[in-house]
Amino acid sequence: MHRRGEPCQWNGHLANCDYEGVTGLLILAGTPIGEITDAPPRLAEELAAADVVAAEDTRRMWRLANGLGVTPKGRVVSYFEGNEVGRTPELVEALLGGARVLLVTDAGMPSVSDPGYRLVAAAVEQGVRITAVPGPSAVLTALALSGLPVDRFCFEGFLPRKGGERGSRLRDLAAEPRTMVFFESPHRIEDSLVQMAEAFGGDRPAAVCRELTKTYEEVRRGPLAELAAWAADGVRGEITVVVQGAPPADPGALDPAELARRVAVREEAGERRKEAIAAVAVETGVPKREVFDAVVAAKNAG
Repeated sequence: MHRRGEPCQWNGHLANCDYEGVTGLLILAGTPIGEITDAPPRLAEELAAADVVAAEDTRRMWRLANGLGVTPKGRVVSYFEGNEVGRTPELVEALLGGARVLLVTDAGMPSVSDPGYRLVAAAVEQGVRITAVPGPSAVLTALALSGLPVDRFCFEGFLPRKGGERGSRLRDLAAEPRTMVFFESPHRIEDSLVQMAEAFGGDRPAAVCRELTKTYEEVRRGPLAELAAWAADGVRGEITVVVQGAPPADPGALDPAELARRVAVREEAGERRKEAIAAVAVETGVPKREVFDAVVAAKNAG
């Protein structure tokens, strides 16, 4: 545990963590992902008390404030992907000057697939105190509703937009044993589910959760291939996908021909042979040398 007055390490660098001389406070506020009544009472208190409210979308922030029956007294500024690089120094300067800065995004917790990381990093670097107002989480809500194992899980955020990069990322996750949680947009969900079925297997259990806590909330559970076919008709709203992790590999069940086939599939997708062999070794639990030998044997056999 870091003791007051001692230097601390952050991201490989020394950071001022004793807060001496810094009276400002950065507050990361979780906002409702659907029903406004899910907002914690403290959110309204912080909106009213902040010297500066930095919002991903100021119009949504005002609707939220009106819904909570509160009027922010501080300065309201926008803080979104397009301006966060330029606005971060301005907010840090306010914090160093003693301001109470509240950061809110459109839904959920700032910096989790939303703007905020740059400001948090800069505030840590300057020794600014940071706290949070906990709020609803699409990740945990979807995970709990999915019916899939929750003892171990990982959050993968949004997949790459380009099909080739998305497929490569999913192939890298094929052997991930933990339950995986993804965010996805309505116009890419069908393609993503199809590629998930290709990378993980069409029978891998999954759940598509849309419009969580809202009027048209829906949780569709089933094998990936079935979900991909369902998504072909179009899916609307905010979407979170939960996919069960890979089952333990049984090296004895894989013959050399199957190992060589898996390597060939990855090579056809653009991976170098060395990388494909290493990836297959990880996903199957078979030593790399055995996978290499299987590829050589397949090549010699024509």
